[in-house]
Amino acid sequence: MNRLNPTIIFALTGIPLLAAAFVAVLLTMGGQPKPVQYAAVLGISYLLGSVPWGYILLKMRMGVDIRQYGSGRTGMSNVLRTGGGKVAALVLILDVSKGVLPVFLARTIIGTSEADVAAALLALIGHNWPVFLGFRGGRGIATGAGALTILAPISAAVGFIVFVSATFASRYVSLGSITGVVAASLAMLALDILGYSPTPYTLYGFLGGGIIIWQHRDNIRRIREGNERRLGHPSTGSN
Repeated sequence: MNRLNPTIIFALTGIPLLAAAFVAVLLTMGGQPKPVQYAAVLGISYLLGSVPWGYILLKMRMGVDIRQYGSGRTGMSNVLRTGGGKVAALVLILDVSKGVLPVFLARTIIGTSEADVAAALLALIGHNWPVFLGFRGGRGIATGAGALTILAPISAAVGFIVFVSATFASRYVSLGSITGVVAASLAMLALDILGYSPTPYTLYGFLGGGIIIWQHRDNIRRIREGNERRLGHPSTGSN
């Protein structure tokens, strides 16, 4: 009798349990003391961020470990090179939701800008260092952008425009991601100075942006050396 793949077991049991926990926190934490609310919201935020959608979907669809291909990361760009556009689009949507849902939960339960930022950062940390995958995950672009879209839509739009422009001009997704993060963070700082955005959101822009850029340090090295993969080049093996 064949044993079930651990990935399938997690998808069939762990994810529904996590979804149930999210709903339970949403429905029961409203009247609890602030420390209890923070503990519940931040715990769920990290666990949501930790769900490695790129790994799960590639393992279930193709039977491959995405960490053994291309950059070794679990995010959308590596999935695109390894598994194609359809599965990459689904991973993108799911990874964005990992940033959206924690901020929504924090805003609904706690209702402070500091809580929004803490939830967003924990989701980003979970995506990059997921407990479900040996703390080896992605770079955080999609999850970070999802949270930013809720926190500061104007900054997210600025970052997206710069990301698209830089990516298509250079054919480097990594360079587009880095310049998009920098642009979004500077836009958030400008909005803060003008009084249109809370200062904690600016802190998220620079802390979250710093984490994302740090996760791109190998891309930065390859760009400098002239051997970074360009958009549309498939992945055949891990670096």
